Parts: sequence; C-alpha cells; structure tokens
Amino acid sequence: MKKNMLSVLILGLLIVNVALTGILLFSTMGTTKKTNKLIDGISTALSLEISDPAASEEESTTEVAMEDIEIYQIADSMTIGLSKGADGKAHYCIVSVSLTLNKQDPDYEKYQPTLNTNEDMIKDKIFQVVGSHPIEEAESNQDGLRQEILEAIQEMYGSKFVYNVVFRDIMFS
Repeated sequence: MKKNMLSVLILGLLIVNVALTGILLFSTMGTTKKTNKLIDGISTALSLEISDPAASEEESTTEVAMEDIEIYQIADSMTIGLSKGADGKAHYCIVSVSLTLNKQDPDYEKYQPTLNTNEDMIKDKIFQVVGSHPIEEAESNQDGLRQEILEAIQEMYGSKFVYNVVFRDIMFS
C-alpha cells in the first residue's frame, strides 16, 4: 500500500514538473525572441552581421565605370549641430562632402549644370540628415549617413544621376 501511494505521489510530482516546465518554456519564448531581435539590431548597427540586408541592397546598385564618373565637390566644409545624445550635451560635426555623378545617366545633362545653383539646397539636405542624428549614431554609422544623404538628394532631383556621397573629411566634437 505504501509503495502504491509513493508511486502515485511520484507520478503526481512528475505531472506537475512537466506542466511547470511547459509554462516556463512558453513564458520565456517571447522574451528570448525579443532579445534575439535586439542583438541582431545591435550587431547590424555595429556592422558585425555578415549578411546585412541593407548592405546587400547597396551592393546590388549599378557599378559605374571610372570614365563615366564625375566628382562634384561642395566647396565649403559644413559645421552641423547634431541632435542631443545620451549625455545631453551639444555636439557638432564638421564635414566636407563630394557627390559622385554618373555621366551615363539620362538626367546627367539636364541636372549637372544646376548643381552650382542648387548647392544651398543640397547643403540643406545634408544639414537635415546629419543634424537629425546624435553623435553616437553619427560616428558609428557613417555609411548610413551617406546613404540617407544620397537618398535625400536623389529624391530632391527625382533622379539617380547622383549615385554616391563621399565624406572628404569628417570630424565630431
């Protein structure tokens, strides 16, 4: 009789153990997924991810031959106030920018002569993009800044004749 009671008690504890393990598994599953997503985001931001989806999109852009490239240098370096970061202090970025133009683009002949007259609008786009980031983000993700500036300029012109943005010099303080 005692052996049967002991077997029933062990069976009952086994069932409770399995039930609590199942509850524990399902309750930590959501947190684990969120943690994995956070780690993926951080590693992508730090360029530790080998197969970054954003990088593969950039690599898929059309290659332009060297003889079809023209560099347009924005003459002045720009001092841009960055948005407040974690420390709450004012930070600045001093940057000199060049635009890489594709001479074979159908809109090149139409828009290239307007670059000098539209330089202030281009600088404004650069100010808007760079100034919207805190220093920590701007320093660690300069490729992202270049891409955002490029997209803003391409959107402004409605053309992809500007196909790359180059920082000739960039400093943060």
